[in-house]
Amino acid sequence: MLIIKSRLFYKIGISIFLFLKLRWRDLFKLLLAKPKAKIPNHNHTQNIFKEENKTLVSIVQGDDIYTMLREGLELLGGLEKLDIKGKSVLVKPNIVNRYPSPANTNPLVIKNLIKILHEYGVSKIFVGDMSAIFALPTKKNAIKSGIWEAISEENMEFVPFEEYGWVEIDIPGGRFIKKAIVSEFIYTVDRVINVPVIKTHSYAHYTISLKNFIGAIHPQQRPYFIAPEFWDEVIAELNVAYTPHLNILDGTKIFIKGGPTRGTVATPNLIVITGDRIAADIVGLSVIRSFGGWERRATMDVWQQRQIKRAIELHLGVGSPSELKIVSKCLGADKSDFEKLLQKIHHVLNNT
Repeated sequence: MLIIKSRLFYKIGISIFLFLKLRWRDLFKLLLAKPKAKIPNHNHTQNIFKEENKTLVSIVQGDDIYTMLREGLELLGGLEKLDIKGKSVLVKPNIVNRYPSPANTNPLVIKNLIKILHEYGVSKIFVGDMSAIFALPTKKNAIKSGIWEAISEENMEFVPFEEYGWVEIDIPGGRFIKKAIVSEFIYTVDRVINVPVIKTHSYAHYTISLKNFIGAIHPQQRPYFIAPEFWDEVIAELNVAYTPHLNILDGTKIFIKGGPTRGTVATPNLIVITGDRIAADIVGLSVIRSFGGWERRATMDVWQQRQIKRAIELHLGVGSPSELKIVSKCLGADKSDFEKLLQKIHHVLNNT
């Protein structure tokens, strides 16, 4: 697929689209909105889910999402480690457009996570994201994708980031961007749980944990406006602005080719959980590769992917296979197939 490398092309294209849709109010509100304030860099959250100084990544396969989530958390030492009781929590899924899973996070993953958070005594739960500019508003996409139906009766508050303000954060060491403009809501809660889908992406190569943060970034700073030929590096640099406390990857259904809206679907029936964004992306990429994912992903070591390399340079997480420890459990009937999948995942992530 041809990737257009002109920022002007994207700006003109989106402006024409919004004009034809008679959405000038959205255009001015989103593209011309300014940050309310500048706040200190908040990239100081430490990954506490470790064992013997190795970052833990839990992989659970099964059919019951609630049980898979509970088991995955217990394999890491339990959600109690986040000191989450009485705290406010933002659940950040992927709600990019109106299409069902795996274009967006599986609604049942979000629903069951909310239930578990309440069981752990969380005081307030928010579910927030901002869809792609051409697909706004976010609430409409939550409804059409089935997410709203799944979570609307749960005790939570839905937060479309485009309806809130923005703050400015310095990006130390940024090559493509020196300041990020981020949804203010990210910094108003006690804990952030990142809940992306494992999937490939036509422009950004793949979209998992690091890429999911773009939903909290001001529309002016979408990668195609900054450096279209350097999507991956821009994504990594924007992630300097915040650190999620936990990453829960939806691997129930995934895209292994195409994406982020349509593509070739595989059904691993996995939940992957870790406190480290790079570890999350490395394991997610290894799952894609294990299912015979996109050829351009298969010809490069997962640790050499551009998002990963730049994120490592910025010290956003682990830097080598020796820093990882995978803990796993199969809750399904076919344990032999799960063991074969784990072997493939280990082979891919260790084949540096």
